[in-house]
Amino acid sequence: MKEALEVLDNVRLNFSPAGLLALNVTIAFIMFGVALDIKLKQFKDLMMNPKSVIVGALSQFVLLPAVTFLFIILLNPTPTVALGMILIAACPGGNISNFMSSLAKGNVALSVSLTAISTVAATFMTPLNFAIWGKLFVKHYTNATAGDYLVPIEIDLWQMVQTVVILLGIPVVLGLLTSQFLPKLTEKIKKPIRQLSIIIFIAFVIILLSANFDHFMRFIHLVFIIVLIHNGLALATGYYSATIFKLPVIDIRTVTIETGIQNSGLALVLMFNPKIFPPELELGGMTIIAAWWGVWHIISGLAISTIWSKKSVPQPA
Repeated sequence: MKEALEVLDNVRLNFSPAGLLALNVTIAFIMFGVALDIKLKQFKDLMMNPKSVIVGALSQFVLLPAVTFLFIILLNPTPTVALGMILIAACPGGNISNFMSSLAKGNVALSVSLTAISTVAATFMTPLNFAIWGKLFVKHYTNATAGDYLVPIEIDLWQMVQTVVILLGIPVVLGLLTSQFLPKLTEKIKKPIRQLSIIIFIAFVIILLSANFDHFMRFIHLVFIIVLIHNGLALATGYYSATIFKLPVIDIRTVTIETGIQNSGLALVLMFNPKIFPPELELGGMTIIAAWWGVWHIISGLAISTIWSKKSVPQPA
């Protein structure tokens, strides 16, 4: 396995900043639609009973990196693949998780809260987790060159705050205001926006695949199983941690999705930042793991959300 994965190091993906911007604009639109189903009372309930928020944060920033490290020790991949997996696990939840939670009939207010908290906390938790688990891997890995890839990561706090405000705050506030003051309009546009959101997500999957089609066809057999198992472990971590702490069913669904849907876009942005990872480092394994994770978690998230959407659950009072 390790010898086969070494060919990934020289891979260079087509990464478009314009495409990332388009995705962020789309996420903002989707978040507006998601917020149409949120009630202010749900946020008040979370403040009065923060147990689900604490469990969700614990699952994402403590349990997932630990589970990822154990999987890496068992898999024993190349350094770039291993550190790519660690970086993915260290990233905050992806913004599409809010849409997934809404589709899955989960607790959308909890999802939005966890995404906001994890995104801001990522300014220090992502570098911290990458450093801690990366150093443990390097210590375990006998090849001294593995340490070359373990670079200090710096995430700009103001940039992360901007991300939360632009992609989460403004659309959610606009959605809440629309739902509160224009209830008739809200009822008319909720379903079309939800349907359009699904179409947009499918389109982005197709676009991402087409832009790197040759790479994916050549190397998908090397990363498919790894990402499949890693993402499955992430979803299982969220599900069982929420179940063990006896959270409500809708909160279990949300924590599961929040833990399994990671911000792989942030991971790619960090990887392509020459101030963090020097250009001379061959990061093919890291980039293709993050890129395929970005595709696969949309597929797995839509799948589990669609299954849960067909099973009704009692909403919190």
